[in-house]
Order: sequence, then structure tokens, then C-alpha cells
Amino acid sequence: MNPLPAARAADDDRNVETTAETNDRDRTQERRRSEPENPQGLEDAELQILADLKARDREVRAHEAAHQAVGGQYAGSISYVYQRGPDGAQYAVGGEVSIDTSPIHGDAQATIEKMRTVRAAALAPAEPSSQDRAVAAEAMQLMLQARSELFSEPANPEDTDPAGSGEDDKSFGQETRSAASAYQTVSGLGETDTVNNEVTSRFKTTA
Repeated sequence: MNPLPAARAADDDRNVETTAETNDRDRTQERRRSEPENPQGLEDAELQILADLKARDREVRAHEAAHQAVGGQYAGSISYVYQRGPDGAQYAVGGEVSIDTSPIHGDAQATIEKMRTVRAAALAPAEPSSQDRAVAAEAMQLMLQARSELFSEPANPEDTDPAGSGEDDKSFGQETRSAASAYQTVSGLGETDTVNNEVTSRFKTTA
């Protein structure tokens, strides 16, 4: 008797089993790669809440970081409002950065330069909030007051540009009209977080 056909048949069976196991393993790995990571075993609704919280956290942190970076020495530290997610972690859903909006007494030019920085910091985020715009309008009003003080001072023959801003009167006039319009719009919102001429204002993001 020739045993070769039986041996060959056994080898063929093992090859079929190995191929099936490999295919099953590949399908399992592919399914795991396509499924979202969910080590906590959260429900679909909880996963959506978690995704929203993570997106909000990134948005809030970027918003406040922009304020602080541009505000420089006039910006305070960032404080956040947190919410616990379904995974047990804390996510920032709101935040604020304090900003020094006090004029520099006795130095109108320095006040102008400071308010330029404050205004730029207020409008630094991609989507400034109503409070951010209120602070920007406040800074512009202080800039206008300081500029008025400069023009009311006795003329100095050695100073041909009392504002020292490097901008011509036409461009400044356009900026002034735009700022005045923004100020009126913000002031008319009826919100509690409007321009109040306090020494320190705050940039806020809220949920």
C-alpha cells in the first residue's frame, strides 16, 4: 500500500485550518482597528458626550491661551471651569484670563500703547466672545481719551507726531469710528458683562 495520498490529504486539511485561522485573526484585527477606542465600555450616548467635552476642552484652552499670549505682561493667569466626563476625567468647559485695563496716569502715550496691546489680546482668539469684544471696546475708549489728552497738551515743536503711533489721521479715524460702533453694539446687549471702566477686566469663555 502507498501511504502518500493519506499523508498528503492530512497536510491539506491542516493547511485549510491554518488559512481559516489566519483569516479569522485578520478580520478581528481589522474590526478592532475600525472600532473607536472605548476601554471604559461606555454607551454610545456617553461616547458622544465625551467627544463633545474633548472638543470643548481644546477650544477653551486655545481661546484663553491666545488671550494670555498676546496680552503679555498685562494678562493674568488662566483659570478654568471643569466638568467631569463619563470617563471620570475633568474637561475645561469655560475659562477666563484677567487683563489690566487701567490707564497709565501721567503718560498718555504709554496708555495708548498699552491699550493697543489690550485690544489685540481681546480680539486674539479666532472667535472672540461678547465679553472679549466688550474689553476691546473699553480699550479703544481709553485709547481715544489718551489721544485727546495728547492733543490738548501744548504743542511741542520737536514732536511732529504727538501720538507716536505711526498711523495717519485718516486710518486712525476709520479705526475710531469702527471701535465706537462696536462699543455701542456691545453696550446695547443688556448683558452684565459689558464695559464698566474697571481697572481689571476679564476675557471669558462659557459653556
